[in-house]
Amino acid sequence: MRSAGVLLPVASLPSKYGIGCFSKEAYELIDELKKARQSYWQILPLGPTSFGDSPYQSFSTFAGNPYFIDLERLIEEGLITKEECDECDFGDNDRYVDYEKIYHSRFGVLWIAFENFDLENEDYRKFVKDNKEWLEDYALYMAVKDSYEGLMWTKWDEDIKLRQKEAIERYSEELSEDIEFYRFIQYEFYIQWKELKEYANQNGIKIIGDIPIYVAFDSADCWSSPELFQFDDKNQPKAVAGCPPDAFAATGQLWGNPLYDWEYHKKTNYEWWKKRVAYSFKLYDVVRIDHFRGFDEYYSIPYGDETAENGHWEKGPGIDLFNSLTNELGKLDIIAEDLGYLTDSVVKLVKDTGYPGMKIMQFAFDSREESNYLPHTYDKNCVVYTGTHDNDTIQGWYSTISKADRDFSKKYLNNAGTKRKDIHFDYIRATLASVANLAIIPIQDYLGFGSEARINVPSTLGTNWKWRLLQGDINEELLDRVAELTKIYERC
Repeated sequence: MRSAGVLLPVASLPSKYGIGCFSKEAYELIDELKKARQSYWQILPLGPTSFGDSPYQSFSTFAGNPYFIDLERLIEEGLITKEECDECDFGDNDRYVDYEKIYHSRFGVLWIAFENFDLENEDYRKFVKDNKEWLEDYALYMAVKDSYEGLMWTKWDEDIKLRQKEAIERYSEELSEDIEFYRFIQYEFYIQWKELKEYANQNGIKIIGDIPIYVAFDSADCWSSPELFQFDDKNQPKAVAGCPPDAFAATGQLWGNPLYDWEYHKKTNYEWWKKRVAYSFKLYDVVRIDHFRGFDEYYSIPYGDETAENGHWEKGPGIDLFNSLTNELGKLDIIAEDLGYLTDSVVKLVKDTGYPGMKIMQFAFDSREESNYLPHTYDKNCVVYTGTHDNDTIQGWYSTISKADRDFSKKYLNNAGTKRKDIHFDYIRATLASVANLAIIPIQDYLGFGSEARINVPSTLGTNWKWRLLQGDINEELLDRVAELTKIYERC
C-alpha cells in the first residue's frame, strides 16, 4: 500500500517548559496528521541524551529520555504544582531548546514529583518488576554517575567500574533513594509514551522509531555488559567505530562508539540483539535501524587515535543476525538506513533481509554523475524522503547547491517557472509521486523553512537537535494542502 508520513522529533514539538514532550501538543499533532491523511509519524531515538545532546548517543539502549515526560500531566496528577514549574528557567527562546537550562530545571522538578509519588503504587511496582533486567542496571548506573558528578564510568573507582560484588551492594544501599528516583522517571516516561502511542494507533497513525546501530561508550549498556563489546581486561575499547576518509571528511569520521564482539553475540545466538529489537517493537510500530551497512562490514579504528585515518574494515554478522531475529520474533517491520557508499555485499544484505532501504531526494540532483536517488530509478520496496534529520531543509539545500545541480533539477522536475519561495513543494511532489511504498516528509519542508530549521549538521557540536515548532506553524491551510497532495498521489 502506498503510504505517507511526517518526520518530526518529539523534542521539536511546541510543548511548554522548554522542550517538546508527550504533552497535549503531541496529541494535537496526531490529530493534524490524521486531517492531513498521513499514516506515519517518524521520530528520532527516545533515549536519555548525554554530552552533545544527540539522541544517537544515549546513556541506555532501553531507557527513555526524562525530558519527554509531560510536566503538565504531573501537575494534573498532583505530583507537582504549576508554580513550581513556573519558577524554573527552561530557556527564553521557544524556537530552540536550551539544553543546559533544561538539564538544571527538569531534574529538580522531577525530584519534587518523585517525593510526592506513592512508591507502593501497584502499576509502578509491576513496571519495576517487568523491566528489572535493564532497569536495575540503568538506575544504578545513573545514580553512581551522579555521585561522581557526571563522570563516565571509566573514571570511577576501580571496584565499581569493574562491578565488583561488594561495590555493587555498597552503592545500591548508599544510593537507594537516587536509584528509586531513576526507576520512577522511567515509569513516568513509559506510561506517558504508551498512552500517546495508543492514541496514535487508534487514529490510524503508526510510529516509526529509530535505533542507532551502536551504543554510547558512556552508557549503562557498556558498563553492565562489557562482554558484548570489543573490550580489554580493563574494560577499555580495543577499537571504536567511525567512517574512513572521503571527499567530505579528509581524516574520516571518528564516532568513538565501542564495537560489538560479534563472535560473542553469535555464540549467544544474538540474545542481546533479540531483547533490544523486541523492546523496540514495544515502543514503536516500525523500526528504522541507523547505519545498516555496519552489519555487513564495519570500520574499526584503533582506540586512542585522534582521527579515523588508520582504521580498517571488519566483517559484520551479515544475514545470520537477521535470520536469528526473524526465527525468534517473526517478520519484522524494519527500515534499513542504507545511505552512503554501498558495496555489492551491503546491497545484497539489504535485499536478502527484504527490508526497505532509503532514498533521499536531495541526493538525486548531482549533475556530475548518475544517481540511483532519482525517482525513476526506485524499486517500490523503499522509503523516500526529501531529506532526513541529517540533511538541510529543501529550501536551505536549494540555496547552496551549485548552479549546474540546480539547472539539472529544473530540467528533471520541469519547474523552471516555480517561484523560489514555493520550490520546496516541487520536491515534495516528486517524493510523493515516486513509486516508493512509503514517503516521509520532514515537517520543515512542508513549512518551507530554511537552514535555520535544520535539525543536525553531522560531525559538529553546539547547534544541533535544538529546533522546535511554534504554535501556529501548522495551520488548516497547510493541512488541507498536504491532504490534497497525499490523495492526488494515492497515498494514505
